[in-house]
Amino acid sequence: MRRITRFIPFAVILFFVAASCDRVLMREPQASVADSIIFDIGTHKEYERMREVTDSLEMEGKLSAIDANRWRGVSYYRQGQYLMAEVCYRKALNCEVKTALDQLSYNKSARRLSELLLVRGDYEGSLMVAMPAVAKMEESGIGSDIDYAILLNNIGCCQLNLGRDKEANESFLTAREHYAARWQSDTTGRGFQEAVIGTVYTSMAYINTKRYAESIYWIDRTEMLLGKYKQKPDARREYFDEYQGRIEIMRAVALQGLHKEGEASKAYQAFLQTNYSKTGAGKINANDYLVAAHRYAEAADNYRYLDKTLSDWGMELTLDNIQLYLLPKYHANAEAGRLDSAKFIGNQILTMLDSAITDQKNSTTVELATIYNTQQKEAEIAKQHEDLIRTRLIGTGVALALAFVFFLIYTLHRRAATHRLAAAHQKLQVAYDQLEETTAQKERMASELRIARDIQMSMVPSRFPVMDDFDLYASMTPAKEVGGDLYGYLLIGPAENPEVPDLFYFCIGDVSGKGVPASLFMAQATRLFRTLATQRMMPAEMATRMNAALSGEDNEHGMFVTMFIGLVNMATGHLDFCNAGHNPPVLKDGSNVAFIEMLPNAPIGLWPGLEFEGEEIDTIKGKSLFIYTDGLNEAENRQQEQFGDDRLLGILSTTRFDSAHHVIDHLREEVEKFRDGAEPNDDLTMMCLKAK
Repeated sequence: MRRITRFIPFAVILFFVAASCDRVLMREPQASVADSIIFDIGTHKEYERMREVTDSLEMEGKLSAIDANRWRGVSYYRQGQYLMAEVCYRKALNCEVKTALDQLSYNKSARRLSELLLVRGDYEGSLMVAMPAVAKMEESGIGSDIDYAILLNNIGCCQLNLGRDKEANESFLTAREHYAARWQSDTTGRGFQEAVIGTVYTSMAYINTKRYAESIYWIDRTEMLLGKYKQKPDARREYFDEYQGRIEIMRAVALQGLHKEGEASKAYQAFLQTNYSKTGAGKINANDYLVAAHRYAEAADNYRYLDKTLSDWGMELTLDNIQLYLLPKYHANAEAGRLDSAKFIGNQILTMLDSAITDQKNSTTVELATIYNTQQKEAEIAKQHEDLIRTRLIGTGVALALAFVFFLIYTLHRRAATHRLAAAHQKLQVAYDQLEETTAQKERMASELRIARDIQMSMVPSRFPVMDDFDLYASMTPAKEVGGDLYGYLLIGPAENPEVPDLFYFCIGDVSGKGVPASLFMAQATRLFRTLATQRMMPAEMATRMNAALSGEDNEHGMFVTMFIGLVNMATGHLDFCNAGHNPPVLKDGSNVAFIEMLPNAPIGLWPGLEFEGEEIDTIKGKSLFIYTDGLNEAENRQQEQFGDDRLLGILSTTRFDSAHHVIDHLREEVEKFRDGAEPNDDLTMMCLKAK
C-alpha cells in the first residue's frame, strides 16, 4: 500500500462515499448550530480561526470534548498537517460518547484516523480503529453513509495488504453495494464522484499487492463510474482528464504485471493522450509502468520533475518518502546507465538519511498535548515510550560494538591477558552506562527543543496584512532554542459584514523565564489573546480576563507575562491600549519621537483578582508606533554594555524609514552590530505599526 501515498494531496480535498444497504440502516442527526458555524469557517479555508472558534465554543459548553477535538483534527488535516490531525483524532476517540452528535463525531474521527494510518502503511493500527467504529455504527444505527463506506473500504485495503484476500474481497463488495445505493438515491453527481475515488483506492490496493488480475476488474469499474459521472450536469469537469489518466496508467501497470506487454503499451499510449500525463504528478505516477516495462531512460527523464512535484504536494523527505521516491529515482538512473546522475542521487540519499532517521524517531505528542492542556498522562506515557525505544536502539548498537571488541581481544590475547580482559570489560561496562545515559539525555533534549521551537515559531504570524491605511511588520528571535516572547495581530469585522474588518487588534509580550516552560506559557497567552479578540473586547478587559485565566492554581511556578495590547479603530485611527508591565512603546509623530507615558499596570498572571486599566490616544493616523521587548534596549555587547533607550530613540529620530519592515530590519542590524559577536542575552521581539 506504499504507492497510495501519492494520492494524499487529492484525497485531502475529496470525500469517499457509501450508502446504507439492507442490513445496516443509518440515521444521521442534524448538525448543531456550533458545528454549522465551524463548518462555514472551514469552507473559507480559515483553519486557524476554525481552531480559535472551536476553543471558544468548547469553553462556553456549546461543543463537547469529542466534537471539539474532531474539528481541530479537520482543520489540521485540511492544512496537510497529518501528525497534528492524528493526535486530535485520537483524543476524540478517547472521549466519552454521550449523545447522538458525539457518536457522529466519533464515526468521522475514526474514519479519518483509519485512513491516515492506512496511507502510512500501519494496517494493523488502521484495522484497530476502523473495525470497532463499524461495530459501534451498526449497534447504534447512528452515522452517515459516507463514513460507513469509507471505513469498509479502509478495512478492505488493510485486509488485502495483510494477506486476508477473502475477507478483503467481501469488504470491497459490501462497500460497492453502498456506492450503488448512494448514487441511486442521490440526484446529483456526488455519489458517482465519490465512488470513482473509492474504486481508485481499491484498484491501487490490488496493484500494490501484485494481484493484477483482480485489479483489472476494479479498474474497469472505475472507468464505468467515471463515464456515468461525466453525464451528470453538476459534474466537476476538471476531474475527468486527471482520473482518465490515472485509470490508463493503472491499467498499463496491471497488464504489464500480467505479461501482456502489447496491451500495456496501448494503455500507456492512451495515458499519454491525457493532459494529466504532462503534469509533474502524472509523470511521477507514469514511472510505475515505465520501470515495470524496463523503460528506464524514460523513467529517469520523468524523475526530473520529482523535486517540484513533492514541493507542490507539501511532502518532506521522510524515511517513507526517501524509500518511495528517491530510491526508485536512483534505480531508474542506474539502470538507464546514467551513472553520474545515479551517483549524485545516491549522495543525496545518504545526506538526507541521517536527518530523516532522527525525524522518524521523534514525536510531537508531548508538545501537542501540553499546548492543548489535556491528557497529561497520555503525553507522559508517549514520551516514556519514545525514550524507551531510543534507549533500546542505542543499547543494541553499543552492545554489538562491544561484542566485536570482546571477540577480538579474546582471540589475540586469550592466553596472556585474562586479567586485562576482565579489567577492560569492567571499564567498557562503565563507559557503556555513561554513554547510554549521556546520549539518550542529549538526543532527547535536542529533539524536544527543536520541536518546541518549530511549534512556537508557527504560533506567531509570519505573514502580515497588506492595507492601504496601515503598514504592519513584526519579528521574533529567541535567544535560545525556544523563548518566551510573543506577538500577534487580528483583523475583526462586524457580524453583519465580517469580510470587511473595522477593528485591528495587536499585542506583544515577554514571559518571565526562558526555555520550554516559558514557550508553553507563551502559547497559552497567544491563544487567549486571539480568542478574546474575536469577542471584540477592549484591551483592558482582555488583560483582566487573561490574568484571571493565567494566575490560577495551575500556575504552580508563578510565571507571568508583561504585555502591551492595542486596538485601533481602522476608520478613525483611535487607539485603545492597555500596558501590563511592559516596556513603554515609542510614538513617532513627524520629527517628535518619544516614549508613551502610561499607567503602571502589573504584569499578567502575577496576582489573581486584578482589574487592569486602559488608556487611549485620539488618533495615530500619520504616526508610527514601535513596540518591543527588553531584548532590544537591554542587549549587551562583549563589554556587557547595554544598547539602551537613548540609542533606540536616536536611531528612530535620525533614520528615514520607507516601511514598517524597514524599521524592524534596520534595528535588528543595529543590535547585531552593537553586540559585536556577543551571544544574545534575551529574546528579541519588535513590532512596528505605521498609520498613513
